[in-house]
Amino acid sequence: MKRAQTFIARTCVALAAVLAFGPAHAADADTQTNGDWKISIGPGLYVFPEFPGSSRIKVFPLPVQDISWRDRIFSQGPDVLGVNVLRGENYHAGMSVSFDFQSRSSSDDARLDGLPNVHYGPKLRLFADYTYWAFTGSTAVYQDIGGTGQGLTAMADLYVSAPIGKLLLSAGPGLTWANGAYTRTFFGVSQPESVASGLPQYSTGSGLRDVHFNLAANYTISSHWSANLVAVVGRLERFAAGSPITERRLDVNGMASVAYRF
Repeated sequence: MKRAQTFIARTCVALAAVLAFGPAHAADADTQTNGDWKISIGPGLYVFPEFPGSSRIKVFPLPVQDISWRDRIFSQGPDVLGVNVLRGENYHAGMSVSFDFQSRSSSDDARLDGLPNVHYGPKLRLFADYTYWAFTGSTAVYQDIGGTGQGLTAMADLYVSAPIGKLLLSAGPGLTWANGAYTRTFFGVSQPESVASGLPQYSTGSGLRDVHFNLAANYTISSHWSANLVAVVGRLERFAAGSPITERRLDVNGMASVAYRF
């Protein structure tokens, strides 16, 4: 169960940070086959706000994958390529290049006319997680490396997991902190942008972006197939909550998938 818990932690953190999401992990450690490679792939649906603070939701189909070599090198959903620098039975620490779907376009909403578009792009992720019995603590830091202006965000989450037959449930709270570059890009309105858009000028800084609650379910259908569901429901805080760009404080991200383990 430890490997499934670790994946759920990474998935929920990725979801809350970017979109939604992450992929679904299918296999419990007890059912994994021996060998250097572990491979699971399948179709998935991602659900996330049209832009941070939007009241509308996007649904985006995308394949999901969970590929690892000796629990050292891995590719999992938005983590295109990562490495566990430190690893043990109960913990992981490392880094990855993570693809981020967070973006904003003036075509998303008439209210955004006059504001600059924000493009999605890659981020460097530093992470660590530790599992004790049924509890998993997870932290992650995301740094924009694509020049999209998305700055730096940091997350902390705590999960409790419980197996119920073939079903593994995990749930727990978390929070996200963002630096000034991130909040200015997504929630700030400069004086020229205020003139162009008609929105009031709004200055931001670093601080708490959101508090959220994670819920994940993994159901083992057979030795090769599993179904996965992850939801992250948050509430925007501070500069994100008070921005004139924000339509609602409720921040919902989710993912559903079916995966085949080779």
